[in-house]
Amino acid sequence: MTDRTAIVLGGSLAGLLAARALAPFTDRIVVVERDALPAGPEPRKGLPQARHVHQLWSGGARALEELLPGTIGRLRSAGIRRLPVTTDMVALSPQGWYRRWAESAFVLPGSRDLLDWVVRERVLADDRIELLTRTEAVGLLGTDLAVTGVRLRALDSGAEHVRTTQLVVDATGRGSRTPAWLAELGLPTPEFREVDAGIAYASRMFRAPAEAVRTGFPIVNLQASPQGGRAGRGGVLMPIENGRWLVTLHGSRGGEPGADADDFLRYAREELAHPVIAELLANAEPLTDVSVTRTTANRRHFYERAQAWPENLTVLGDALCALNPVYGHGMSVAAQGALAVRDVIRRQGWGAPGLARSLQKAVSRPARAAWELSTGADVFYPGATKNGPTLRDRLAQAYVNRLLYTATGNGRIARRVTDVTSLERGAEVLMKPGVVLGALVGPLRPQLTRPPLTAEELKAAGVL
Repeated sequence: MTDRTAIVLGGSLAGLLAARALAPFTDRIVVVERDALPAGPEPRKGLPQARHVHQLWSGGARALEELLPGTIGRLRSAGIRRLPVTTDMVALSPQGWYRRWAESAFVLPGSRDLLDWVVRERVLADDRIELLTRTEAVGLLGTDLAVTGVRLRALDSGAEHVRTTQLVVDATGRGSRTPAWLAELGLPTPEFREVDAGIAYASRMFRAPAEAVRTGFPIVNLQASPQGGRAGRGGVLMPIENGRWLVTLHGSRGGEPGADADDFLRYAREELAHPVIAELLANAEPLTDVSVTRTTANRRHFYERAQAWPENLTVLGDALCALNPVYGHGMSVAAQGALAVRDVIRRQGWGAPGLARSLQKAVSRPARAAWELSTGADVFYPGATKNGPTLRDRLAQAYVNRLLYTATGNGRIARRVTDVTSLERGAEVLMKPGVVLGALVGPLRPQLTRPPLTAEELKAAGVL
């Protein structure tokens, strides 16, 4: 083949950013998507999780901006606010309320429909990138040594055809069929792990009080905990574009929220560790019914550990590592993974021997960081794994709990914790001597006894 070509399976955020990452090195990229994608920031059939809260942590936002310069500005002009953390975040951890420290990271909270649309619009403006909708991949072409193409099926007609290519990227999400395709090529099944906390999500959209929209309102996050012998329950109130609050309630096995709209406020008021979200919603107008999902398990394919890996195949996004959405890391991991693809090809060159294995190792690094954050807590929910938490899990979580407790009253430690949760830095910073010493000393200021909302914010929300 004389042209440099690539096929990206999946037209959601991970696939689109992968296409963008590949564009400088290719003549043509085909993005294959099962759904008919909307022309604007509207819902799509194959993305039910879009009805729940989404945020782009600063670690992911920086990767997105490097891939698509100007995108943060475009998102902000579309109504997404840049919220400094923890300045504009009111958060209750199992160890207590966080103070609203000076900015150490930021989040971009918005509807998934808007985020996807802005990225899709900008990526597809590149003439080298073609979007093929209502089409699915049904198999790979090639051998155990190298993938040479994809078998595709048009969903409307059922007709199948073959596309040859020099690189296939699987970004098809939780439904990825790569494990089965590898077996068809004669390769062994790679290592796989699942940590399922059994968490269900229930989300509803509200029209925020006008004064709260005018003055700006922080994110309110009540974190669930597997501790205490009862089901974990939590909730997030997230201000998004167009003067709306998107509220997601979540609970583990035995404490799941339901789809009953009449029960939504009761759950927020009686089941969560504090009734602040219910108090804030008392003056907000419901705009939608309640959407529920139970697809929240952490699932990780360790493709980077495979003894044999074919050339010309890379797996990223949720197809590689699907995370419990409560931690808000999925989009950031997708952006950092796509950036890693670009950087590896830039360094090694298109078509270099061993490129596919190098790509797989590179995209696994941001996935590993988020996986450890997510499963480090989720493994303690009853039934999350077959054998329960290991001794290493227990020791690590004991240290993390001490850090979180310290962070409630120590701004320096809070910033280090935020460095990690925002995916700006790796977890190794939490083991630096100064951080360990800070954890041993504990919080320097007394713990807060109520949510750190200002009187002005409470008045704007109609609570005072």
